[in-house]
Formats: sequence, C-alpha cells, structure tokens
Amino acid sequence: MALSNLEKVIHPATGFTKGELLHYYATTADVLLPHLHDRPVSFLRYPDGPDGQVFFTKNVPPGTPDWVTTAEVPRSEGPARMVLIQDLPSLMWAANLVTEFHTPQWLIDAPGEADRLVMDLDPGHPATIVECCEVALWLRERLTADGWQTYAKTSGSKGMHLLAAPAARTPSGKITAYAKDLAVEAERALPHLVVHRMKRSLRPGKVFVDYSQNAARKTTATPYTLRARAEPTVSTPVTWEEVAGCTDPAQLTFGAPAIGPRLQAYGDLLAPLLGE
Repeated sequence: MALSNLEKVIHPATGFTKGELLHYYATTADVLLPHLHDRPVSFLRYPDGPDGQVFFTKNVPPGTPDWVTTAEVPRSEGPARMVLIQDLPSLMWAANLVTEFHTPQWLIDAPGEADRLVMDLDPGHPATIVECCEVALWLRERLTADGWQTYAKTSGSKGMHLLAAPAARTPSGKITAYAKDLAVEAERALPHLVVHRMKRSLRPGKVFVDYSQNAARKTTATPYTLRARAEPTVSTPVTWEEVAGCTDPAQLTFGAPAIGPRLQAYGDLLAPLLGE
C-alpha cells in the first residue's frame, strides 16, 4: 500500500503533516479499531487541510482496494455500500485519504438496533466546553438514576459527547425518544444553560443537547478520531474527575501528541462500552 504526500501540512496551526497523521493512527490503532469494528464508516475528508475542500463520503470511495471490507447498508432512498474498517491495513488506507471517522450507534449485523446512546453537547458562543461539563454532570446523574453507566469524551471540536450502552440492543427510535426526553428534562432543570431545540437563535450562551444523533441514519465522531481543525485535535475520552474539574477549555483540549501519554496513564476509558 502506497502512502502519499507525507510531508504535506494538514493541520496548519502546528505544521502537523500527513506523515504525522498516519503515525498517529498507526500508534492508536489498538484502541481505535474496536470502536470502528463492524460499524459502517462515514468519512469527513479534508485532504488539503481544514481550509481546503471538506466533504462527507458515505458510499465506498472510488478506488477502494478489494481487500477493504464493505457491506450493504439500508437507507431510505435504497441500499448503499459502505466501508467497514476492520483491521490495521484498512485503517491506514482510510487515514491516507485524510479523514475524520464517523460511525452510527449500531453494528452492521443489526442496522437500526442501537447498542449505544449518545448525547452530543454543543456549546453556543460564548459558552464553551466548561458549560458542557456542567450539563454533562447533570445528565450523568440523571442517567445513573435510570441505571445507565455513562462515559464522556471531548468532541475534538468545541463540545462533548456522552456515551452509554443499553442492556440490550434497542430500536434506534426508542433510544432517540428517550434521549429527547432527557434533553427536554435537562432544559427544564437548567433553563439558563440548556436548550434542546436546534434553532440557532436559541443557542448563544447555552449548550444544545443534541439527542438526534441516536437516529439510525445519523453518525457521531468516533472515539480517537482526529478532527478537521487548524490544530490536530482528537475526540478524546476523559475521566469524570476531569469533567468535574474543568474551569478552562484548554484543560479538555487534546491534540494528537497528548493521546499516547493518556493511553499509558488511563488505557481506553471507553473500553467498558466494548464489554471489556
């Protein structure tokens, strides 16, 4: 497999090159691959960096090698064929396209039967991830009361994702309805801080609790994916102690160089979602 343009700067704020991007994915493969396994991948590609063309690819890209696993996925407009990243060679082939990895909350053997719940916390300026942390702690307590074990990760952009696993696979529609109820309840409990509707005029200074990513057709940034930003930020699992102690966005902003030391210190904080 030929890897191309290794000296090309992909993340301009730090001069992070494509070679460094590929090195990052190779060295985090052991923890990233289990979160990709058996989930059809949507690629958000940024081959010329975040200031160049950025575009989603859901169908199998032209030129995909025949040794990359693909699968038919149902869609409202008819079935489509998507990529599954099942091993290191496939991961490196996909990383060579320069991409964020986005995956649904279900596995390929049961499309639309969710094995994950996700709450996407998106701050509206001037709110930041600091306000997301306050909301996350409220949601964690509420989810715990309903018997869920909840985990947190940064989005790698401005916000935060909360993840939990249902006791058994559940139709995505039911998970979405439950997540919406939680978002509405959070807005009632924290009206100064939370909004559950997507309308942008409601969002400045508040945290939008996006429950809609539980829909079968939606995807969320995969744990440990790089994001298409000026710096090589990563969607990074975090401890609840870090969430509770966050007073500055910089405390929960992690670039690619930080992930190796974090894995040595914590391992994969989301491993319990994989049954580990």
